[in-house]
Amino acid sequence: MMAANRYRLRHLAQEGHRGARLALDLLARTDRLLGVILLFNNLINTAAATLVSVIAIQLFGEEDWALVAGTLLVTFLILVFAEITPKVVGAGNADRLAPAVSFLLTPLLRLFQPVVWFVNLFVETLLILTRQKPKSGGEVPQLSPEELRTLVLEAGHFIPQQHQSILLNLFDLESITVEDIMIPRGAIEAIDLAAPIEDIRQQLATSYHTRMPVFENDLNCVVGILHQRRLLATLLGGSMGKEGLREQLTEPYFIPAATAVYAQLQFFQENRERIGLVVDEYGEIQGLVTLEDIIEELIGKFTTTIPGSSDEIAWGHDDSTLVDGGRNLRELNRKLHLAFPLEGAKTLNGLILEHFQDIPETGVSLKIAGVPIEIIQTQDRMVKMVRMFKPTA
Repeated sequence: MMAANRYRLRHLAQEGHRGARLALDLLARTDRLLGVILLFNNLINTAAATLVSVIAIQLFGEEDWALVAGTLLVTFLILVFAEITPKVVGAGNADRLAPAVSFLLTPLLRLFQPVVWFVNLFVETLLILTRQKPKSGGEVPQLSPEELRTLVLEAGHFIPQQHQSILLNLFDLESITVEDIMIPRGAIEAIDLAAPIEDIRQQLATSYHTRMPVFENDLNCVVGILHQRRLLATLLGGSMGKEGLREQLTEPYFIPAATAVYAQLQFFQENRERIGLVVDEYGEIQGLVTLEDIIEELIGKFTTTIPGSSDEIAWGHDDSTLVDGGRNLRELNRKLHLAFPLEGAKTLNGLILEHFQDIPETGVSLKIAGVPIEIIQTQDRMVKMVRMFKPTA
């Protein structure tokens, strides 16, 4: 009874299972439950020992060896048939037996309530004197996020792998920020109103994004967000100019870099936004995050930004892989089962620059978190491409 799964009993009780409801009522007061169980357990054990002693005296007289043999025999029988075997069976089948046994224990408890209450008076007094405050046994124990994570991992046979992955990612949303999943500033595709109109038209014609930030001269001077579908009629007419472009812009939506991803998901919903610019404490733009980025953090990649491109990354046959320096460290840890630190830099390039405190030359090698890394290409003051080797166990 005590080993029964409280969550399963509560679920059965909500579905109308009478035995589960009785079991939960018994577990709500463990002192009464243990009182009635141990009352009959000790009563039967004591009666058995007395009965064996009487039989031994009747058969063999008051011989010492007969009393010793009788004591050993009754101890063995009690251990095997009244203690160990029933407890092993009960512990191994607690969820199945608890509702059934409750039909027997409930009337016994009601019948012997005065005896159990009298015994528990002394028990409660002793607990109070020893400052061991009794706790209600009917409360479902509270689980921490880490305990819930372990529960999900151990339920692999009952939860499909994809669903399990989504649940585990959901636990992470409380601990990661938009800065961890944003598109970094250097990778943002945006429109510069200071550029010639023909360059802007060409950029719009070749872009695969539906929403794009629009700035003037400096990315920190964002003037709005452009939804390309609104320009369709204008583009087809061939009469698009900069003023017409400005008229189609919507107000930019800014997000502090330290905002938790889970909170940002709620903010997107409340403000009916799908894209936001991530800014630091000084208002400088650090990156861009979209609703799709958060959803993909939950369920994994489900779209490809550019046709023909691939976000897949895996170890090759030689236990190495080529990785873009702009790759997110959390993504690398998840896909390649690595342990890169996440406290500082968010991208592989940032981690390498943080390690060297300088821009490394091509061909330089290093090891971070047990992962050998070779610099393949540097460009524009950043590490463009590296080769990583699978760490040895």
